[in-house]
Amino acid sequence: MTQNSEVSMPLPTAANQTICSNCHSAMPSDLRFCRNCGFRLADAMGAYTGSQHGEIAGAPAKAKRRRMSGLSWLFIGLLVFFIGAAAFTALIAPVRQRQSSISTPAVKSYIGIDEVNNTEGGQAVMLNAVSVPNGPADKAGLIGGDLIVKVDGQPISNEDQMEDLMEKTPIGKTIEIEYVRDGEKKSTKLTTISQDEYRKLGREFERRPEGRAQFGYEDGDTERVAVPGTNIHGVRLDTILRSRPADIAGIKDGDIVIEFDGVPIRTTDEFLMRVRRTLPYSTVKVVVMRGEGDVKEKLEIPVKMGKQ
Repeated sequence: MTQNSEVSMPLPTAANQTICSNCHSAMPSDLRFCRNCGFRLADAMGAYTGSQHGEIAGAPAKAKRRRMSGLSWLFIGLLVFFIGAAAFTALIAPVRQRQSSISTPAVKSYIGIDEVNNTEGGQAVMLNAVSVPNGPADKAGLIGGDLIVKVDGQPISNEDQMEDLMEKTPIGKTIEIEYVRDGEKKSTKLTTISQDEYRKLGREFERRPEGRAQFGYEDGDTERVAVPGTNIHGVRLDTILRSRPADIAGIKDGDIVIEFDGVPIRTTDEFLMRVRRTLPYSTVKVVVMRGEGDVKEKLEIPVKMGKQ
């Protein structure tokens, strides 16, 4: 009798079951030993092979993430802060500098003069004209043509020095002016004023109710010249306008004015300012030098001013 040998076939398993490799019994996958034969289940070997934290034997180990410490984050934060602050400063500093230069102009003292010009010797500056009546220079007796050699004890050799000194001199300070007129050294004192005060004096002069006087000459056709035989300069009038006050009074082309209404005339701008300051219809004494070549005759001519 032939005995049929039974062949044990593995039973199909569910996803949550495992087959014992000894008795081929289906067991739950979470068991460590087979219930039938007590054999250790192969799939549960991971529990005894040194795997930790529930890792299955044979599975690739997950790389651990390295976390940055709090000190590292603090260092990065400080680095970002300082880089940002440096960039902000580099951007904003030029803007602030421009705003500062625009909104806060340099404070400067004024003495009421038109301007000064450099001289050939470089030992002084020449005052061009007194610009406003009743200003510091006008009250101190300065006139165009004066050579300013010292201001407040400091030597002045060029117009830049004069400008710099006015910026450094406090407004309202009384200073001494040393100057040379017609070869003679003189000195006077004046008190500086602010730009607002200077402009106010100019507006009052321009808007005076009496208006402007008229002399009757071509102010663009004049020249500062030396008077032969003397150490003084005057203003030569090359064009006298016909039928105007100067012409009616007897002033002629080529006359050199050396005095106007008691004030020495040494520059063309000073003469123009003195004419403008005169009241219309008033009579002024004009001193001129007249003649050909080096021979000059000094004449005093009264001129009744007109009105523009």
